[in-house]
Amino acid sequence: MTDIYEFIETTRADDTAKYAFPVTFMCSRLDVSRSGFYEWRSRPESATAERREYLTLLIRKAFDDSEQTYGYRRIHAQLQRWGVQAGPELVRLLMRRMGLEPCQPRPKRVCLTQGDESAQIPDLVRRDFTAPRPGVKLVGDITYIPTWEGWLYLATVIDCCTKEVIGY
Repeated sequence: MTDIYEFIETTRADDTAKYAFPVTFMCSRLDVSRSGFYEWRSRPESATAERREYLTLLIRKAFDDSEQTYGYRRIHAQLQRWGVQAGPELVRLLMRRMGLEPCQPRPKRVCLTQGDESAQIPDLVRRDFTAPRPGVKLVGDITYIPTWEGWLYLATVIDCCTKEVIGY
């Protein structure tokens, strides 16, 4: 019911609504009583809504204190340290509603080869990666993949006609 009443509140006829309809019209179309809508408007916030507002402020403070890097698990742990009881899924839901997304710093990328800036590498294929028949033009590439045991190097040879990897 609250969702229906909130919809009526946002679209009722007043000076600020873009699309305005009378309350009586909307209540009849949405099959709710007009008196129920006005009673809902004057009703105080529930204890749950007040607690969520309080948690929202604490989550915002913890998020800002962490320089916007903490996710919901760390925010939940911070709330536990502050003595505030809240489940991790509630913290996650509130962070999602507030639009808080942690910004995790990227790991520093290390170049494994030292290139010589003065040497120009010739473009032998002239940026044309097509070929009239298989085996005429082959290109290759190398990729560095980080693993737990160190770096893994993957080198491939690709046929420009069929776009198939013919060797790795």
